[in-house]
Formats: sequence, structure tokens, C-alpha cells
Amino acid sequence: MKIDKLHAVRVIETIEELQQLLSRNERKGATVGFVPTMGFLHEGHLSLVKHAKEQNDIVVMSIFVNPAQFGPGEDFESYPRDRERDLKLAAEGGVDIVFMPAVQEMYPAEGGIRILPGPQADVLCGASRPGHFDGVLKVVLKLFNIVDPDRSYFGMKDAQQLAIIETFVRDFNLKTVIIRVPIVREKDGLAKSSRNVNLTEVERKEAPIIHQALQKGEKLHTEGRAPNQIEHEVMNFITANSSGKIDYVKMLSYPELQEVTNDRTEVILAVAVQFSKARLIDNIIMSTKDGSYVSNDDEQ
Repeated sequence: MKIDKLHAVRVIETIEELQQLLSRNERKGATVGFVPTMGFLHEGHLSLVKHAKEQNDIVVMSIFVNPAQFGPGEDFESYPRDRERDLKLAAEGGVDIVFMPAVQEMYPAEGGIRILPGPQADVLCGASRPGHFDGVLKVVLKLFNIVDPDRSYFGMKDAQQLAIIETFVRDFNLKTVIIRVPIVREKDGLAKSSRNVNLTEVERKEAPIIHQALQKGEKLHTEGRAPNQIEHEVMNFITANSSGKIDYVKMLSYPELQEVTNDRTEVILAVAVQFSKARLIDNIIMSTKDGSYVSNDDEQ
């Protein structure tokens, strides 16, 4: 087993080694919480770790920039990477094991078998990124089989991805339990993201407009405005206050990601905005439960 002594965290690079370490016999009843990431860690990732530590005996984090979920012309090569910084933050956060496989380790051969997501992948990010969620489910299934976690932690910022993974786990009887973790934001409201470093100085000042627009949409929803009216108002607000190009502004049922109907108690208002070198996504999930209005937008 490879150990990074500088950061006092176990770093494992091969599937065989990790599976041996985390076999059910070796665990002796200890529970494993899993935090899958693509690295360049920030407070959002560490929030996942915090939740995992509170609920499990062992915390495993994967750091793997998954080429299968990047399409032609997307930012796979330029996606930010910093091994030493990531290991330091993982150790400080209390991660026990970091799995950092090479691409060849994860994808030594291509047999042509695909995992195709359902209609949840045809909207929002999936509409403009064909094949993206095929690649997400491919790597997620591999990681679940490798780590065999009791619980797996995903942030609500990637709400479409989370909905698809929850459906995948349910429909295919995967053993892990998916835990939703609220969005973590900068003080000005911008959702934490590894891609935020790619914003120019001007764009970084504009980016909080996205969250402000979502809050405006949330207020309109509480007032009973129709989804298409809310989408229109949010789009106009972003366009008027930033240089970003809107990919989508959409209000849908959650987690089904279908057209909102009167009987739906949980809905998502989701946004994607393309800046010069960074595509930012954000959302607010709103629901009415027991007559009370609640929102997922509660962790700063």
C-alpha cells in the first residue's frame, strides 16, 4: 500500500489494493462513507467529508478526472488539478483513504458496453452535453463496485447528476445509500466550484448574479407565479447583469426532472451560464411540506 507520509493520509492508486483494504472481512463491521470527486478540492467537497465523518467509521475519497463524461471540445485537459493541495485538504478534513487512480487503471480496455440514463438526462445539462451522463454513470458504477460504500455523498449543486444517480441506485438495487448534501457558497452567494478559478476578474464579480437570480425566482415561486414566467424573469435578470451566455434557465419537478404539474410538491429551478472559460451551474430546490415552504438553499 502506498502511503503519503507528508500528509498522513493513505493514498492508493490501484483497484486491487483498495478492494483488498476495504473488503468486508477487513472492515470487521466498520462502515464506509464515500466521497467521489474530480479533485481541486474546495469547501463544498469538505462539507461532503464532514457529513461522511459524522455518519461512518471510515471515509474514502476518490480523486479522478473522468474522461468518459467530457465531450469533444470540453475542458478535460484544462480541468484544474493539484495533487499536493488536494491531499493536504483531504487529510485536514479527516479523510482516511484517498483513491487516485490513473485513467489506464480505471479504463484499461473498452468493451463497448454502455450505461444509458433515462429521460432525466435529456434536459438541463444533458440537453447540451450528449453522452455526459453516460460517462457519469459509468464511472459511478465502477467506483461503487470498487469501494463498496455503505453511504455515498453528493452535493446538491449538481442536482441533475444527483437525481440520475439516485434513480440508478434505486432501479439497479445498488447497495450504497445516497446522501444529499446542501450547496456550499461563497459569502457573495456564488456556489463553490472547482471551475470558479477559470473566471476572469470581471466575471468573478458578475458570477454572484446567478444566485441572486435564483433567489428572485424562488420569491416569484412563493408568490404563485407560473414556471414559464419565473424562467423568463430569471433569464432577463442574468442577461441584464452579467456578460455570461445563458445555456438554460429551467423549472422542473424534482427528482423526476419533468414538466411541473399542480400536484408536484418539490421543484427545481436550475441555471447554467457560460462565461469565457467556465460554465457555471446552480439551482434551488423548493418544496411545500405540511403547509410550510422550504428550500435547499440553506448552507453557506
